[in-house]
Amino acid sequence: MDAIATHAERVAFHLTGRRGATVREAGTLRPALQARYRDVAALRHDYPVVLAASGDVAAVSLTSLVDAALARVATGGDGDRTRRQVLRVEHQIRVLVEHGAEGTLGELWGDAVQRLLPGRDASFADAARRARAAIAVDGPVVRCDPNLPHRLLEHAWQRAQTRKHAALRDRLVRLIQQLSDILRVDFEQSNAGRSAARLQASVGSGHQGLFDFDAMASLLATGAAHPPMADARRERIRRLLAVLDAQAFVALPDDGAARAAGSAVYDHRFESCTAALAAWNERQPRLVELARAIEVAELEIDGRYHAERHDALFAAYGASGLDAEVLSRFPDLLVCIDGTTLDADEQRKLMEILAGELPIKILYRVDDLLAAPEAKGTSPGLRCRQIAHMAMGLNQVYVLHAAASHLVACGARIDDAMRFAGPALFCVYTGASGATAGTSTYLAAAAAMESRAFPAFVYDPAGGADWASRFYLDGNPQAELDWPIHRFEYEDARHQRVSVDLAFTFADFAAADPRFAVELARLPAAADESDLVAVDEILLRGAGPLAERVPFVRMIDERDRLHAVVVDQRLLRKARGCREMWHSLQELGGVHNSHAERLLERERAAWEDAHAAAAAAAPVATAVVAAADSPETTTSPAPAAAEDTAPSRDDAYIETARCSTCNECTQINPKMFAYDANRQAYIADLKAGTYAQLVEAAESCQVSVIHPGKPLDPNEPGIAGLLERAEAFR
Repeated sequence: MDAIATHAERVAFHLTGRRGATVREAGTLRPALQARYRDVAALRHDYPVVLAASGDVAAVSLTSLVDAALARVATGGDGDRTRRQVLRVEHQIRVLVEHGAEGTLGELWGDAVQRLLPGRDASFADAARRARAAIAVDGPVVRCDPNLPHRLLEHAWQRAQTRKHAALRDRLVRLIQQLSDILRVDFEQSNAGRSAARLQASVGSGHQGLFDFDAMASLLATGAAHPPMADARRERIRRLLAVLDAQAFVALPDDGAARAAGSAVYDHRFESCTAALAAWNERQPRLVELARAIEVAELEIDGRYHAERHDALFAAYGASGLDAEVLSRFPDLLVCIDGTTLDADEQRKLMEILAGELPIKILYRVDDLLAAPEAKGTSPGLRCRQIAHMAMGLNQVYVLHAAASHLVACGARIDDAMRFAGPALFCVYTGASGATAGTSTYLAAAAAMESRAFPAFVYDPAGGADWASRFYLDGNPQAELDWPIHRFEYEDARHQRVSVDLAFTFADFAAADPRFAVELARLPAAADESDLVAVDEILLRGAGPLAERVPFVRMIDERDRLHAVVVDQRLLRKARGCREMWHSLQELGGVHNSHAERLLERERAAWEDAHAAAAAAAPVATAVVAAADSPETTTSPAPAAAEDTAPSRDDAYIETARCSTCNECTQINPKMFAYDANRQAYIADLKAGTYAQLVEAAESCQVSVIHPGKPLDPNEPGIAGLLERAEAFR
């Protein structure tokens, strides 16, 4: 089949999804950039993690713990050997966990050592023992599986609640003890407290015959009189004690006394927003009652409660809700929901919690980001991001949006969210759909973040007064680009080593999902690729005439053979939408911010105008001074300055003074384009690249300062189309 017919079939598939003889079903393929990552257990990455009971963060990666231990024990002449031996233990633990083993770090470390010990000398056991002793952290070891977000966030929540529980319990115990002491002292100073029967009961039975309790009571009755406590105050203190004793928010130490009926400690974990909101509404009156009792008790103990002033004040206490500072002293609720199956009613309850600024932490877990091509409605991943944006719009919700693969890197942010005095929303993609597609959950989650399908971002209302201090894009790879670009090397059909730059786009992420095979077409081996263009390039620089360019991605099969896979326009539209949403996040995060770039352009233009005016005025000023100093001053006009020669439309050039340093041209060909001392671009070597690259640079330039002129090589392939595209920039 000739090249024209082959190209026509590719265009037809891209536009209509109709397959011809040269475009086949994609089959089971994986993105080419994942070729190195078939065995996740063989990689040193952030997982598995240890859920630490103590320490600065809730979860610590096994890799970082081992690295810290090696820095202490792998020293001296045998340092290299010790390092190799300890890394074998780490690898064995990783293999055990990936195959389903569970246990604490101490237990799995011992198991790994025992499995590796046979056939090794005594130095191995010694190195493993010293390394384990250098790791102070212990706790359950968990891998990146669909249950990880729930386990990790619940663990972080529990650590925060433990601190809250301890502080509240200690405060309640102190208040109960001090209020009880006030009542006891009042009673002991009363007539009933000084009666003969009371005095006799206070002395042990072995010594009762030594005292005349009637005479003692008469003697005490004649002593200095102590004014009795007012009945109203006594009753108020008794009511306070009843409230403090009966509260059900934290468990008090068991002092042998029976707790009030119905005072079992509340459970603060829920599996739906509906249940959590119902529990909050039911408990709120008791919460207000307890908060009021604590405030009044503090005043009573200090002797500062005045009924005439405080009764009316505390009668209305909590009528309009409790302040965030007061709520922060009490336990938060935790809700874990499945966002993939979230219905409309549950979503309304979720937004009610967030809008009400209730102290509830919500894990919004998404197992599958993408809706099948034939499905209607919003995909789970897009709905999750929409909810995250709505939550940020409320201004008082802590929002963390990240794939499960990135959670351990968010350890400090997670702890901040758990300490935040208000609602927190954790939107997490688990990577579970990757396991369905035959990929590890870790790799699927990492690919979602890499492709911008599920980027990482944080909104912290306590971070500051503006978006620059509240919003973070930390952790996203190459956040200044549309998609990360990596070097990819492969062997071509002639057994030659080829090295190219590949972007990992949304299309690459979706192409790994078998459901999207209908939107992909695999080309035959060694097929002509002259009419193909990478997805990121076609979105970045414009498609050009469709008759010339067809979007594709690089993928590999189960035998690691490389394939070119054509992408249809449905998937290309989704990739374009993903890119646009990423641009909006970049704006919020201060990356390529359009407002800042416009301001910079205005300032640069103003500077250039001022500089040009000063340069034009300088010769005139010099001439005036020279004329004033000359003894033969004449009135002859100075000759007009020669005008700058304008560049020819046939010459390639850059308006260097207007360059915005966007890096677009230098990324296309750093030999053809370079920066001067002011970080502004110029054409360094026109012969170092092609006319196609020159035209692409002109199309991608954000301020349109690149002018391609005419080509050096009029026989360059596709020159007619290139000249047509270049005409707009000449």
